[in-house]
Amino acid sequence: MSSEYAKQLGAKLRAIRTQQGLSLHGVEEKSQGRWKAVVVGSYERGDRAVTVQRLAELAEFYGVPVQELLPGSTPGGAAEPPPKLVLDLERLANVPSDKAGPLQRYTATIQSQRGDYNGKVLSIRQDDLRTLAVIYDQSPSVLTEQLISWGVLGADARRAVQAEEG
Repeated sequence: MSSEYAKQLGAKLRAIRTQQGLSLHGVEEKSQGRWKAVVVGSYERGDRAVTVQRLAELAEFYGVPVQELLPGSTPGGAAEPPPKLVLDLERLANVPSDKAGPLQRYTATIQSQRGDYNGKVLSIRQDDLRTLAVIYDQSPSVLTEQLISWGVLGADARRAVQAEEG
């Protein structure tokens, strides 16, 4: 593995970890010592090569597909993919349940299926948004605007929905 590739891979690992609000020691604690802070840090700096098996295990630990950890093949962000649909679960808890009840139940089901209980954020797929739109009897773009107004989705989610509908 080239040192440049290792550094790009490390940057992706660091981005996923920090997105989940974890420090290196937090990873060690959450994994009950399975992932040592010093080892994860060396992967992130590109100082230590990570095997495919260990990368797959780390992806599973973070709850992301392995390809999310691999450096992109498009140089300099050309053809940038649409932003991820990431629900802010902390803000969702503050939305009255008469409005957000179906969304709260849906996210709880996804968390249960994934075994992902970080309680802060939850990534959803376009298919999930389309399903939620049916539940709410709205188009995906109208539901997206509603979720943005609740503070549950970031405004950049508009681009993801437009890319899907476009």
